[in-house]
Amino acid sequence: MSDPVHSPAAPAPSAAPVSRETRLAYVLRHFRLAYQDVPDVSIGYAGTQPLVTLADAVGKFFQQATPCAAAPNFREWAGQPVPFFFDPHPERPLLTLLAGAAVINVDVVAAAFYLLSGWQEYFSAARDRHGRFPYNASVQQQYGFVALPVVNYYFDVLKTAVEHVTGTALEPRRWNGEAKFAGFITHDIDTLNGGWGTAARNLLRRGRWGDVAKLIRAKTSHQPAPWDNLEDVQAETSRFGAPSTFFILGKNQPAPNGTPNADYEADTPAFRARLAQLAANGAEIASHGSYGTADDYVSLREERRQLPSLNPLGNRFHYLRWEPTRTPGVLAPAGVAYDSTLGFAEHFGFRNSYCLPFFPFDFARGQAHAFLEIPLNVMDVTLHHPNYLQLPATEILPAIQPMFAEIEKFGGVATVLWHNEHFDPANETTGPRQFAEIMDYLRQRGAAFLTGGQILDQFAS
Repeated sequence: MSDPVHSPAAPAPSAAPVSRETRLAYVLRHFRLAYQDVPDVSIGYAGTQPLVTLADAVGKFFQQATPCAAAPNFREWAGQPVPFFFDPHPERPLLTLLAGAAVINVDVVAAAFYLLSGWQEYFSAARDRHGRFPYNASVQQQYGFVALPVVNYYFDVLKTAVEHVTGTALEPRRWNGEAKFAGFITHDIDTLNGGWGTAARNLLRRGRWGDVAKLIRAKTSHQPAPWDNLEDVQAETSRFGAPSTFFILGKNQPAPNGTPNADYEADTPAFRARLAQLAANGAEIASHGSYGTADDYVSLREERRQLPSLNPLGNRFHYLRWEPTRTPGVLAPAGVAYDSTLGFAEHFGFRNSYCLPFFPFDFARGQAHAFLEIPLNVMDVTLHHPNYLQLPATEILPAIQPMFAEIEKFGGVATVLWHNEHFDPANETTGPRQFAEIMDYLRQRGAAFLTGGQILDQFAS
């Protein structure tokens, strides 16, 4: 992935004004999905006589196409400074508890909708060279909360109010019946035929001349390349009790701008049989929409049809390409039940400020899309790429542990992307050792390791 630079403006968005009722319905649907057995209680605005009353503070913001809301006020909640958008009276307490009623003096529903819907990127013209909304244009970067699931804190305020008016304690959702959070371990398969040079340099650095000669013989005799390692990746992930989800590229020709896609052919009987064996051993196979398919459902559908017997439920776009005004409308027509593209390439954390799966908002129709988004939280390339964070190997796990702790706190899903080439032993920065440290941490914390399809099943039910 390359350094983000601004490109020409994004396509002009097409959207209907979003009413207060629409925002309320969308946000409360996700609030009820975040907790177990939420009682039926009225939450709304003054004038409707709800038990939980919200401040009405947005004015005409959601009737316009302005990407950026007014700066948030940071308030203390649950021991954490949290940015609250649409906070008209910062001098008032955040939450007022009355006899049989509660008043939230911030419009947490509007604030949750603003972040969860991706409003900022839908109406922003900022895009990088790959057509992505860049981290450096986001409110997460501007106000420093990319690693904080702010929407979950808004929901925690709602939860406290609901508990007060109903006398019922709410618990975060559980995974596999009892686990506090889930782990989703994924691998984007971009290249299988590389790694010869990396392996040779590693052996030369260690003075293993005999092994260099063996490596040369292996390459000249057309043996599998060092990065042709899908079975090894599955074995390593399984060592921690986790299934692998492999995202497979369906196109091996470069994009018109020269950006590479796969260096292998997915549409061959031998490769499909290999994938079928991985699936038989517990892996999940999903599509990795090639460069250009993020706004072309016909091409994405054709790529997914290369995996007919594997019935891929999921997708993640190559280079994390996602055009907010077009991509969501591509997925359902292409047969995608869940997607896992939405993360920032430049930084780990929460692109939509939420640590659970969610249904992206359809701005054209004013309702949720049918597909589920399982957000991407951390990617190997992000951690040490020259254009991104450049973390030393010893600092990777300490840097992302607080993010994982937030996911555990709110019953979310920790989505990890580790490319197959990063399992090369020659990689000592974002390689197998760092992956093992992350997996060991998640296992010790009791994560339920699930495939995307299993997450979809449990979330839908």
